[in-house]
Amino acid sequence: MLISLTVGKVDAGLAILLTEEKRMIEFPSVLLPAGISSGSIVDIQVSRNHPAEAASRDAFLTLQEEIYNLYGINSPSRPVLRVRNATQTSVVLEWDPISLATAALRSLTLYRNNGKAGAIPNPTTHTSTKISGLAVDTEYAFHLVLRTSAGTYSSERILVRTHKMTDLSGITVCPGVMPSETREELEVILQRIGAKPLQDFVRIDTTHFVCTEGRGQGWERAQEMNIPVVRPEWLLACEKEGRIVGVRQFYLSADISKMRQGLPMRERAHTGASQTAPQGHRSTQSVSERRQGSPEVERRDISPMTRRESPAKVVEQKVVEEERSTTPFPSSKGEKVEKPEVEKFGNGTNASTPSTSVGDIAAEKSTAPEATAKIEEGFDDVQL
Repeated sequence: MLISLTVGKVDAGLAILLTEEKRMIEFPSVLLPAGISSGSIVDIQVSRNHPAEAASRDAFLTLQEEIYNLYGINSPSRPVLRVRNATQTSVVLEWDPISLATAALRSLTLYRNNGKAGAIPNPTTHTSTKISGLAVDTEYAFHLVLRTSAGTYSSERILVRTHKMTDLSGITVCPGVMPSETREELEVILQRIGAKPLQDFVRIDTTHFVCTEGRGQGWERAQEMNIPVVRPEWLLACEKEGRIVGVRQFYLSADISKMRQGLPMRERAHTGASQTAPQGHRSTQSVSERRQGSPEVERRDISPMTRRESPAKVVEQKVVEEERSTTPFPSSKGEKVEKPEVEKFGNGTNASTPSTSVGDIAAEKSTAPEATAKIEEGFDDVQL
């Protein structure tokens, strides 16, 4: 199609063309022939280029398909959360590596009982976490929330109940330096109590590091992760009590003689029965063992004159006597007669009854025979 246009105005970059109907068209002046000025008439032929239009359309559709396959098909996956281990006061959770597809990671957050427990550091590399300080025999709900540039994705809520004190299945032990016989015995004990098998190295779900000597790479790793380092006697005590026992008495620096109480003879030989207790620790021999080892103490304890009651019992007896002095007693005619009141001093003590002070009690205790003091000390060591 051929169109005749009149040039109205020509500038350096733009020309004004007028149609026969006096319509104005802006046209690039660089496309006009040379020597064009105002009033010139130019003919412009206009036609549609179908091959170029088809090629452009095909290129656009190809690009659109590539974008869809790259960003439209694959999307971030929901986190898959599960429980690795649970104890009386802690829970170890783990999940599959997160899949972001082409989205950008914003955050990965752990929620406990619908409340934010904390953000997971380095979520692209970390796939487990440990939650400590939980209550014994209590149910908790956990779930993960993944936030990305493509949206927010939440995992399924899982319910976890912490163990009772009598449940030993959560014990996870990593062994350290110890005799081979002791290691074999530990494997048998763990199987008997239903605990996890021995680990080859310290992990996030390790609950205790058991050894007889404080050295080695595993021991250093346990120290860094604040994992309790105990002697093998701790597992024997748990099996004997049928429950989780405290670890304070089973540290490497603890008194070995205290650990040996109630252990089988075979285990006493492995734990160094011939070793003497370290300085700074009191002997844990019972009263009967003290008597058998010291005939003098036994003879003095048998004598009724040397057995003196403790200061606490002395004070208790005097309180009972004071209560009896104010208790009404029946007369010969069956009537209740009050005993005459005893004049009291300003401090509230009876004039007829001398007051017992802490100094008197301490002085009375210091006059007790030496054998009695040793026996009382032995009673202090007995733990009920």
